[in-house]
Amino acid sequence: MAEKQVTLMKGNEAIAHAAIRCGADAFFGYPITPQSEIIETLALLKPWETTGMVVLQAESEVAAINMVYGGAGAGKRVFTTSSSPGVALMQEGISYMAGAEIPGVFVDVQRGGPGLGTIQPSQSDYFQATRGGGNGDYYVIVLAPNSVQEMADFVDLAFTLAFKYRNPAMILSDGVIGQMMEKVVLPPIKPRRTEEQIKKECPWATIGRPADREPNILTSLELKPEVMEQRNFHMQEKYELIRENEVRYEATKCDDADYIIVSFGSAARIGEKAVELAREQGIKVGLFRPITLWPFPSKQIVEAAKGKKGILVSEINAGQMIEDVKLAVNGQLPVEHFGRLGGIVPEPEEIVEALKEKFIK
Repeated sequence: MAEKQVTLMKGNEAIAHAAIRCGADAFFGYPITPQSEIIETLALLKPWETTGMVVLQAESEVAAINMVYGGAGAGKRVFTTSSSPGVALMQEGISYMAGAEIPGVFVDVQRGGPGLGTIQPSQSDYFQATRGGGNGDYYVIVLAPNSVQEMADFVDLAFTLAFKYRNPAMILSDGVIGQMMEKVVLPPIKPRRTEEQIKKECPWATIGRPADREPNILTSLELKPEVMEQRNFHMQEKYELIRENEVRYEATKCDDADYIIVSFGSAARIGEKAVELAREQGIKVGLFRPITLWPFPSKQIVEAAKGKKGILVSEINAGQMIEDVKLAVNGQLPVEHFGRLGGIVPEPEEIVEALKEKFIK
């Protein structure tokens, strides 16, 4: 078996390398801190000379998302990347893609807000990502990496899930993971799909009408309410299928724990150290990390929480994921929140102190 090549790179750089290697057809985006290394790395690698992948800097985030709509509507593996205020500008296009059932991938390397906020890291886009930031009853699949390795691994996974369910998928990262450097094993190289493969795998794609079928029309618009209701019913059935089959999570030292810390992304890395420090002080603490923020691992959190004394939700925001945790446990045990705001990343010691203050006193 060939030895895997280990490389040192930033999380943002890993996204760019992984996209090329997993057979992406096109990238459309606009620079914004702290994710600009993605488009810079793509420009440096020049994949248009090797795989034929298109890399285009659009004039704005609004332009970029509409380019993704068009490319993905033709059955292509197309993605865009941005950071919090840029992703906010894309919400109209994302909701259009969800309504038209067009698969595409979006990477949000979060920074602090609201508004233009700060260029420092944050996790305050949780609501925007998991509630559908545009209009209508829709969801996007949301993956939350906590390492550079997962930044690389989740690109192909996001494309796979997006095309499996004909639904937009998001990689919700943050400035910590995007900017940090770690060892990473890049995914194996997959060739871009041929036009014949796209025709076979994406019979819905708008790639020209042959004589043996009706035209493919991809739109989120339907003026007949009874037809629109049926379309919504279909989408809700699809979302239920995703909830049943695509939940991902990681539980560490939860079996013997009295308390559980629930965190995602970079906050979960800090939570790992907090668990270690708490146990050194004789406090039995475990860590539950949702990997899919939507679908959220509600049933799994309930199972992990059985017999525990309390849950501390630690996230780099004012308290967003805590609402999903509270909905999951439904008052069966106390749930408290700890977070830092404005681009401040919490220390593990702060989390342990918050646990003591809120539960042990």
